[in-house]
Parts: sequence; structure tokens; C-alpha cells
Amino acid sequence: MHIIKAKRTSSSSLSSLPSEACYMMKGDFLKPNEVLKKFKLKEDMIAADFGSGSGGWVIPLAEKLEDGKIYAIDILEEPLSVLRAKAKLAKISNIQTILADVEKKTEIFEESCDLVLITNLLFQSDDKKKVLEEAERVLKKGGRVLVVDWKEDVSLGPEEGMVSPEEVKELALDLNLRIEKEFEAGPYHYGLIFTKD
Repeated sequence: MHIIKAKRTSSSSLSSLPSEACYMMKGDFLKPNEVLKKFKLKEDMIAADFGSGSGGWVIPLAEKLEDGKIYAIDILEEPLSVLRAKAKLAKISNIQTILADVEKKTEIFEESCDLVLITNLLFQSDDKKKVLEEAERVLKKGGRVLVVDWKEDVSLGPEEGMVSPEEVKELALDLNLRIEKEFEAGPYHYGLIFTKD
């Protein structure tokens, strides 16, 4: 388990919390909808979210891909159960949850996805290359991978497992994934978009 750290102050009021905590509470921490605008999404696309958790990225993506499908993959059942409940409440029916370890082969067909999201996952992965290999396997030619992970030089983030954009780009080079764009995904995260050649 990776611990997210932030400096604390002695007072418990919101104004005395570190700016990192205020970002999270105000919703400025990481905005999936803003990041997803970097893609020309078509309503009928097929996408996979590796390490989907309870749907922070899946729900906004599912709303955009009304005629498409999103595979929400996580290694834990509990967040997938929460995601199913959220989707039902929001009347979203284009999400398929899959209990799997993306460092191993998933049940998604080869070359079946237009987009793979790998957000806040690589820092937790024992074998980062295996995660990217699985993304490359399920992507169609011309498909894209979005990687969002923690910046190394910020005051909030995991205590271990950090992976730099340079490391991710180096791993992707060996896998037929070409860097298309690098950007700031938020105050604590970088973003990379790769295309499968």
C-alpha cells in the first residue's frame, strides 16, 4: 500500500490546512473532465480504465461515450461494487466492471480498444512495463493511452513508487507506443498521451 503524504498544521480549520488539502476539497486536485477534453472522443469508442477504482475517470468517460463501452478494471472488488452502484444511480449502462490484475493479462480482446486510461496507477505497480504491455495489447492500431501519475517534485504524493514521465516514455518506446503529448494534468500530476503505431 502506498501512503499519500501532506504536511499538516496544528489547527483543524479549512483555512489552516495545507494548500494541497484545500485543492482536494475544492475539487481542484485532478479534474478528469478537463483532461479528457484533450481527446477527440467519439460517442461509440471502446475504452478501458486500468485501475479504475470506484469510477473517478470511468463515470465522466461513460457520459461522453454514450454509444461506446468502458471496461473498468480493478484488482479489488469493493471499488468495483461502488462503481456499479454509482453507474446504476446515474443510469449509466455502458460500463463493464472486470476484477483483474492489469499486470497480468485481462479478459479484454486483443486490439479492441480505442483508448486506455492509466491514471494514478503506475506508482502502485510492481511491474510498470507489464501494465503498459497490456495497454498496448488491447489497443487498436492508432489507439491512444493516457497516463496520469504523480509529479516527483511536489509536497503531496506517494512516499514510494513514483515514476517520472521520462521513465514512462522509455518503457513505451519498446512497446510500439509513440508519445503524442505531454502536459500538466493538475497541480500534482503530469499527463502523457501515447499512440499505438
